Amino acid sequence: MLRPWVGGRRKCAVGRLAWPDALRREGGGGYAAGVRSWPQGPRAAPNHRSRRALTVSELTRRIRGLLEGQFGNVVVEGEVSGFRPSGAGHYYFNLIDRHASLSVALFKNRHYLLTFVPGDGMLVRVRGAVSVYGPRGSYQLIAESIERAGEGDLLAILEQRKRALAAAGLFDAARKQALPLLPRRVAVVTSPTGAAVRDLLRVLGRRNAGVDVAIVPTPVQGPDAAPRIARAVRTADRWRLGDVIIVTRGGGSLEDLLPFSDERVVRAVAAAATPVISAIGHEVDSALCDLAADHRAATPSAAAEVVAAPRSELQRRVAALRANLGVSLEARAQRYRTRLERCLPDNLARSLRLALHPRQQRLDEARALLCHAADKLARTLRHRLELAAHGVEAASPRAILQRGYAAVTDVATGSYVTSAQQVRPSQEVRVQLHRSAFRAAVTAAESATEPTAEEPTDGDL
Repeated sequence: MLRPWVGGRRKCAVGRLAWPDALRREGGGGYAAGVRSWPQGPRAAPNHRSRRALTVSELTRRIRGLLEGQFGNVVVEGEVSGFRPSGAGHYYFNLIDRHASLSVALFKNRHYLLTFVPGDGMLVRVRGAVSVYGPRGSYQLIAESIERAGEGDLLAILEQRKRALAAAGLFDAARKQALPLLPRRVAVVTSPTGAAVRDLLRVLGRRNAGVDVAIVPTPVQGPDAAPRIARAVRTADRWRLGDVIIVTRGGGSLEDLLPFSDERVVRAVAAAATPVISAIGHEVDSALCDLAADHRAATPSAAAEVVAAPRSELQRRVAALRANLGVSLEARAQRYRTRLERCLPDNLARSLRLALHPRQQRLDEARALLCHAADKLARTLRHRLELAAHGVEAASPRAILQRGYAAVTDVATGSYVTSAQQVRPSQEVRVQLHRSAFRAAVTAAESATEPTAEEPTDGDL
């Protein structure tokens, strides 16, 4: 539904659009500016005796002859503006300077002489002949060749302004705002009589009839357009006329789009607290306003498509979300049902058995392995003990005494006697045999050498 602009307003009979009375009186967008009054009073009496009147074609042919004869081969320097290739392959554009504009046509059969494709803002030298295009009654320069002459003044000014505004941070991506998903109101800063607003309203009405639109009228070209565009943006932002602001106009030449590259407009767009969409001209057109806006749309229709999602698309998304939500809830409920079934007594007992059986089996296997390892270790230790016992028994003095040897000790000191030099005559000694002992007195000590390996001994030692 299209609602009128708030404040002092008058309703339009079509579409319920409205604009401020002050701007209406100023002729905002051309409502009051184009009214003319024809002079009233008696008409001059025609002179029936004048010479035969020329037809339009005859006059046009005479003018063309004069122009082609006088300006049959000229070289003109100026900036390219409004460059537009035709479907047939011809190039049409305007050659401009600060004070005048000249239409130029370069036909397809002369393209082979070009080393570049002309573009808006280029400073070029065009050689050709001046002629008259009869169907429109306008003169134009029929180009034979085009040469680059440097960078145009207008393009250089715009590039310098772009660098200055970029250095001020007005084009930084970090300062750009996100657009609302479903805006309820849209403020459109444009000319209310232009084709851009008609295209935008048509798309908004087709895609989402429930969005409110407030038209903030302003001229979109001319010497006073830039300050009025900036003022309209500030007004729409200050009074919150929309959840999003669209600054738009239709296509045009480079000089037609200049107001949207004005520093005042760029700063107003960058300073707006409301998200701003810039939709200036066609897709190939560009303005500095596009760089400062939060979003750039290629055309006014594209801007309308951005802010208004189609009802069918919203319904499809809601239906898809509903279906996904249902599937998700059913899957979650099924998981909970499965968990609940696992908690039933029979299921718990079965789950417990299934969990215990492997562990019991592992316990039995571990017990068997442990018993086997312990038995093996015990046998090994028993064998080592037996070997040690045999060794100890073999080294025992009792085993030596059993073979017929005796251990002699001094009765007085209890020390063992290992050589004859340790005893003296009449010394009492104790002689320990295998099963008994007796005492004896030394009568004499004899010295004897140790037996050699070759000499037999009377015993096992």
